[in-house]
Amino acid sequence: MKSLKTWLFVLAAAFMTHAALAEPVTVSGVRYEDTTELKGSKLVLNGAGIRYKAIFKVYTAGLYLQKKAGTTEEVLAMPGAKRLAITMVRDIDSAELGKLFSRGMEDNMDKAAFSKLIPGVLRMGQLFSDCKSLKAGESFNIDWVPGTGTLISIQGAKCFKDLEPFKEPEFYNALLRIWLGPVPADYKLKETLLGRTPT
Repeated sequence: MKSLKTWLFVLAAAFMTHAALAEPVTVSGVRYEDTTELKGSKLVLNGAGIRYKAIFKVYTAGLYLQKKAGTTEEVLAMPGAKRLAITMVRDIDSAELGKLFSRGMEDNMDKAAFSKLIPGVLRMGQLFSDCKSLKAGESFNIDWVPGTGTLISIQGAKCFKDLEPFKEPEFYNALLRIWLGPVPADYKLKETLLGRTPT
């Protein structure tokens, strides 16, 4: 009887742990569901966190993948659809954000690899510039859809509608390195996106 009780306790604890892991995550008031769907692919939340600039909160971000990954290398090598979901927590000039993204890509790649992506980087910078500004509460997704390419879409705004995809796989991984590369935008955000506790 004692062993049965022990087994039931272990089973219940495992169930509770799984349930806890499957719960949505809320970051600075922004809710990230534990799963999402992208063009027919079910993705799981790998991690979510907040981007600080000095002491100011700029945006939250959640990384969705086909399955959990704990390193940058795993994320970049993983096949299938991927999504980085970003929600602004303060107003920002979107042209400035586009420049920061471009610089983040360059800082995390060798010059030869980056030079091949310059046309796409310039196009992305122009898209953000055309958007003028991003307001607190507005969100956008940076998606990788196999067979289609990188799609950038803003919810609740007219920017980036009917946007032609960036077709090169290297472009999406270059974008992810902004947050997951050796010189990330925010080291603590990198840790949380990878499902780790920041040190």
